[in-house]
Amino acid sequence: MHGLINRAIQRFVTDTYGPERWAQVARSVDLGFTDFEAMLVYDNALTPRVLDAVCGDLGKPRDEVLEDIGTYLVSHPNAEALRRLLRFGGVDFVEFLHSLGDLPERARLAVPDLDLPDLELHEHAPDRFSLTVRGSRDGFGHVMMGILRSLADDYGALVLLDHRGARHEQEWIDITLIETGFAEGRDFDLGARAG
Repeated sequence: MHGLINRAIQRFVTDTYGPERWAQVARSVDLGFTDFEAMLVYDNALTPRVLDAVCGDLGKPRDEVLEDIGTYLVSHPNAEALRRLLRFGGVDFVEFLHSLGDLPERARLAVPDLDLPDLELHEHAPDRFSLTVRGSRDGFGHVMMGILRSLADDYGALVLLDHRGARHEQEWIDITLIETGFAEGRDFDLGARAG
């Protein structure tokens, strides 16, 4: 598994619950180190072990932790670079949704060996969509739920999301757009440099 994914889990735990909590998780998995290197590749079996340890330590189900990680990746100041990458997808939430199919390719422009699942959006009506997460790593659809929820807030849109389940490395999310201008979105300037 790409170190960037493991590092995101580490940063989520550290930034949300503190470095002591992360050190406890690292010890319980017997990592032998405390910091994942973002640009290294780790054994694929390590990531589920780390997630299981995080879930056990927090006393939360995996789906909930994965959605919290997705939320963290968009809303925490330490993840501003990812927020910027996502916001380049459109000027409003609907444009962003239509750009999701390009997201894995855009991510590879920044990190060539990062392998994200394919995302396929289906528009059923102007306010109803579904997202298929194909080639999904265990639970990536729940990470996408957190990302979608946070990006809707970021754009000021009110949406309902429903994770419909997973089967054969695919997950499905229903997206209902209630109102595009529900609230004032967070400031975003395409021309500004990430700090």
